Formats: sequence, structure tokens, C-alpha cells
Amino acid sequence: MTTSRETALGTHDFTPDPRNDAILINVDGVLFPRAEARVSVFDSGFMLGDGVWEGLRVHNGRIAFLGQHLDRLWEGAKAIAMDIGISRAGLTERLHATVAANCMTACHIRLMVTRGLRSTPYQDPRVVVSPATIVIMAEHKDPLPRTVATGITLFTVHVRRGYPDVQDPKLNSHSKLNCITACIQATQAGADEALMLDPHGFVATCNSTHFFIVRKGAVWTSTGDYCLGGITRGNVIAICKGEGIPVFERNFSLTDVYGADEAFVTGTFAGVVPVRTVDGRRLTDGRGPMVEHLQGLYRALIEADTAP
Repeated sequence: MTTSRETALGTHDFTPDPRNDAILINVDGVLFPRAEARVSVFDSGFMLGDGVWEGLRVHNGRIAFLGQHLDRLWEGAKAIAMDIGISRAGLTERLHATVAANCMTACHIRLMVTRGLRSTPYQDPRVVVSPATIVIMAEHKDPLPRTVATGITLFTVHVRRGYPDVQDPKLNSHSKLNCITACIQATQAGADEALMLDPHGFVATCNSTHFFIVRKGAVWTSTGDYCLGGITRGNVIAICKGEGIPVFERNFSLTDVYGADEAFVTGTFAGVVPVRTVDGRRLTDGRGPMVEHLQGLYRALIEADTAP
């Protein structure tokens, strides 16, 4: 099985850009060349996956849906009793400064906030001896056009999205092993991404994107009980409601998926991406009419949100 850039079609696949070799990365407010950007081995994120993060998209020189992303970041930090240590205005200024320093008008940002340095390798936050670590990494990175046009393949994995009293799937934490093990199984099965079920056997989400199906002109997605509160997911649901497209957040099974007319996934990086096959069942040869319509509506929403 090959996973080269020429054949891998996951939603996060992209064409390498040599400009990324010279990007400046913001570490706690200081810009470093890529090769010199560092965090300590005592950092909570490295040591324990203790932190929260956001992926953001810059379009027309502006960060799309920034308010929604910052809301989710601050909610996640509050949930794990972590002080980000900077105001929303201050963090927004750092984001813009990083983009400007790299002379970017379109890019993808990974914003990472961890609990800070620990005095010793131990999970108790009371051993933290520094403010939060904040890293902002902006890269020249766009989804492959063929991914958006022809879509991806999914494989249903045995790894489930768990109950919120184990590790709440709504928390966008640095600890992503649940999603990583799902991704590994899907990759080994020859698919682009993993489709994950909830503890009751209903469809929940994918390992890095949110999942939708189209049946008889209506758009279905999961209840959202066992997945991250996706920004793009929520925006697509809002688009459907605004355009009079029937949209339902409901429980549904793999039988409903296999019999669907179309399917697609959503995410900050690639937006709305069609799904060709699920577990070997072919749904479409590329994007169907509903997915193509929603892609256009979503592009218009981004343009409106990032307009000067």
C-alpha cells in the first residue's frame, strides 16, 4: 500500500510549498525561524498532551470565523482549568503579527496552548512552574484541488468515540490518541480517513473531520453528542437552514450511510469535501449535486466573513 503525495487523498493532504522552509513560528510572543522554534521537554503538551488547540484558515488576509474559534479555545481551557494567560485581544494580535511577519494572505494556522512547564514529569497541574505555552504556526498550505473535486474514501474502524465521562470528545485537547489509532486502522485498510461510531453503534464522526450524508434531498449528521463542536460543521448546518435545505442532527446507522445518495465531510482546512466510498460501498464518483451546491455556499460564507 502506498501513501505517497501522488495517491494519498485525505482531507489534509496538500502540495508541499518550499516557502514553508523559511516560515517564522511564534513561541510565546517571540518569532523564530522554523529550524529554531523549540519547546521544552518539560512542557505540558510534550510531556502529557495537556493543552488545547485550534486550526484556523486565513483567507483574503483575514482569519475566517476567528470569534468562533476563540470561543472554543477559551471554553476548552476553562474546562481543563487552564489559564491561557493572555486576553483574546492579545492573542488575536499575536495571530495577526505571525501572519504579517510571514507576508501571508492565505494560509493555515495551528494555534497550540499548553499548560506550561512542569518542574518534574508528573500529571498533577500543581507542579506547573510557568505560564501557559502558546505556539502559533502559520504555513502556506492549501487542500489539493482533486481532493475537493473527487473526494475521499472512508473505512469504519473499531475505535469508538467514547462517553464524555471518560474523555469528552467535545474537548479539542492535545491528547488525540483516540483519533490517531482510528486513523491508523483506516490507513492500514487502504482508506483516506476513519469513520467512527459512538458507544451505541450509531455514526459519530471521522478521525479529523465531521461526517454528513445526503438522503432524498435532506442532509443528515450525527447528534453531535460524541464529537467536537466543529466550526465548519456548525456553519454548514446554519447554511442549510438559511437556504431551506432540510438538515437533521440525528442518530443513524451504517445502513443509512450505505444507502445514502451522497456523503461529505467538513473541516477548517478543506471546507466541504465529498466522500466517494464508505467501507467499499460506492456512493458517488466525485461530488454530487448537493455537495457541489454546499461547497459554493460555504465558499461564499468564507468570502463574506473575510471581506474587508
